[in-house]
Amino acid sequence: MTISITRAMILAAGKGVRMRPLTNDKPKALVPVAGRPLIAHAIDRLKSAGVKQIVVNVHSFADQLIGFLEGVKDVEIIISDERGGLLDTGGALLKALPHFRGEPFFTHNCDTIWAESFSNSLERMKQRWDPVRMDGLMLLAPMVRALGYDGRGDFDMGPEGELSRREEQRVAPFVWMGVQIVHPRLFEEAPGGAFSTNVLWDRAIEAGRLYGLRLDGTWMHVGSPDGLAEAEAFIRTLDVRR
Repeated sequence: MTISITRAMILAAGKGVRMRPLTNDKPKALVPVAGRPLIAHAIDRLKSAGVKQIVVNVHSFADQLIGFLEGVKDVEIIISDERGGLLDTGGALLKALPHFRGEPFFTHNCDTIWAESFSNSLERMKQRWDPVRMDGLMLLAPMVRALGYDGRGDFDMGPEGELSRREEQRVAPFVWMGVQIVHPRLFEEAPGGAFSTNVLWDRAIEAGRLYGLRLDGTWMHVGSPDGLAEAEAFIRTLDVRR
């Protein structure tokens, strides 16, 4: 049975260091890709999956980003202000947790876009979500379908979608795209202040409660000018479903 997930968070507070010089005068979330700001792609993806409320954290050039978000229609935007200090991924989600009212929610990095093949990946994630077995469900790109990514992969995936970390000195077949469903219980006993979600993922893996779903399409990691150029070249070759 497909569950309803109506809330999400877009992580948009990064300094955009790897995207310079494009981020010398704007936040990374407002860097255009195919004529539209990165964050607009993320918002449209979430809206297409039935999300009605999105928390967005802000830091660098926060006023610019807030100004853009004030013009977004058909979804409620809540600002999580980190101008006083960055909280990293885990700390940012923990700060926003009260907005999700104890229910599962999407998280979406602002610098990730993808082209679907045949199906809506976020809808597939909702269909796959099992609140009994899972604390987190990640959307994973096969390494062979990952543009703008030059790492060694992140995860191995078992037959039921269960995840394990890449072993040192080897390449893993899947990379996390920056999109997931998480249950608030993932944050039980989380550290305070700034911390990475890696702390929570490792604990969930150990408990057998972190799962993955393979992307049916091509992922574009737009984290640097080179990644942006690759993404735009690829987008020109097809009609990207947004």
